[in-house]
Amino acid sequence: MSTFDMGSLILVFAAAIGVLNERFLGLPRVIALLLGSLAISLCLIVVGRFFASFDLVQLSQHRIEGAHLPRILMDGVLALLLFAASLQVEFHELRSQAIAVLGLATIGVILATALFTVGIWAVFAVGGEDVPLAWCFVLGAILAPTDAVAVEGLLKRVALPQALKAMISGESLFNDGTAVVIFLAALAAASGESHVIGHGRILFALVVEGGGGAVVGLATGLLACLVLRRIEEDTLAVTVSLALALATYRLALTLDLSGPIAVVVCGLVLANRPIAAAGAQPARRERLGTFWGLVDELLNTLLFLLMGFQILALDLSSFTLLPVIAAIPLALLSRLVSVAVPVLFLRLKPREKLRATGLMTWVGLRGAVSVALVLTLPEGPYRDVLSAACYAVVIFTIVVQGLTTPRIIAALYPAQPAKARS
Repeated sequence: MSTFDMGSLILVFAAAIGVLNERFLGLPRVIALLLGSLAISLCLIVVGRFFASFDLVQLSQHRIEGAHLPRILMDGVLALLLFAASLQVEFHELRSQAIAVLGLATIGVILATALFTVGIWAVFAVGGEDVPLAWCFVLGAILAPTDAVAVEGLLKRVALPQALKAMISGESLFNDGTAVVIFLAALAAASGESHVIGHGRILFALVVEGGGGAVVGLATGLLACLVLRRIEEDTLAVTVSLALALATYRLALTLDLSGPIAVVVCGLVLANRPIAAAGAQPARRERLGTFWGLVDELLNTLLFLLMGFQILALDLSSFTLLPVIAAIPLALLSRLVSVAVPVLFLRLKPREKLRATGLMTWVGLRGAVSVALVLTLPEGPYRDVLSAACYAVVIFTIVVQGLTTPRIIAALYPAQPAKARS
C-alpha cells in the first residue's frame, strides 16, 4: 500500500465519519473523529483477524514507519494545526487577558508537568511497573498542554463571557510552546543527556526560545500582511498563508527558538491586521477561513485515525492497566492545581475564581498535540505503557469532558447557558 493509497483511504474515512455525524449524531467534530476512528480501527482489526491479506492496520503501520511520521508531525503538522487555531482568535480580547494567559501557559504547564510526573511515577510503582522517573517526566510534558483545536471547536458551541473565552483560547494556543520545550528536554534527559536539566536550563530555554519565537512570528506576520495587501488574487493569498505557517515554524526551529509560539503569533497577526483592500477584506478572510478549516479537518482526521490504529494495536498484555486508568484522575488533579495557582493572582472575586478554576479544569482537553508528541517517542520498553496512558487521557478528555462541558457551563454560569446543539 502506497502513501497515496493511505491518504485516499483516510479521506474516505473522514468523509464517512463526517456524513454520519452530520446526519445522525451531531457531535462536536473532534469527538466524532475520535469515536469514528476507534470504530473503524476496531473493524479493520477484526477483519484482519479473519483475512490475513487484508490486515490494513499492519499495512498502515509499515507505511507510517517508512514515512518518518514523527518528524512530519513535529516539523509540519503541528505548525499547521496551531496556525489554523490562531486564525480564529480575537487579538483585542486576548490582549486584555495577557497576564492570565502568560501565567497559565508557563507556570500552569510547569506545575501540571511536575505534579503528573510525581503522581504517575508513584502509581507505576504501586502497579508493579518499573518506569523511571525520567520517562514519567516525558509523559507529564506530553499531557500538560491543552489542545487548541479541540478547545476552540468546543467554545464555539457554548456561551461564555468573552474575557473567559479569551483566557481559555489563549492558554490552549501558547501552552503548546512551553510543553514542547519541556518535552524535548525531558526526552533528552530520559535518553541519557543529563546536562539539559538543572541550574535553571529549562527556565532559561523557555524565556529565550519563547520570546525569540514570538519576535520571529511577529516579524513574519507583519511581512506577510504587507505582501497580502499588495496582491489581488485570493488563491495566491491562500498560498502565501500556507508558506507563512511552514516557513515561520521552520525558521524558528532553525534559530533554536520556539516554533509553536512563532507560528501562533504570526497567525494572530494575520488574523487581526488588514490583509487586503478595504472592500476585498471580507471575501479574502472568508477564503482563508475556508482553506484553513479544511486543513484543520484533514490533519485532525489523520491524527485521530492514527491514534485509533495505535490504541488497538497496543499489546495490553505487556503491562498492567491500573496505571493507565489512574492516569485519568491524575491528569484532572494536575490540571486543577495548575489552573488554580495562576488564577489565585487574578483580580477576581473569590466566587469568580472558583468558577473559572472549575471550568478551565474541565475544558482542558488533550488532543492533537499530545498525540503528535507521543507518536514521536522512540522504540523502547516504556513506549507502550506511556502511549496507553496518553491515549486514555486524550479519549477521556475529548469524549467525556467534551460532551459534558455544555452542562458544566450551564451549572457554573446559569446566566450564560450553553447554546443548543447545532
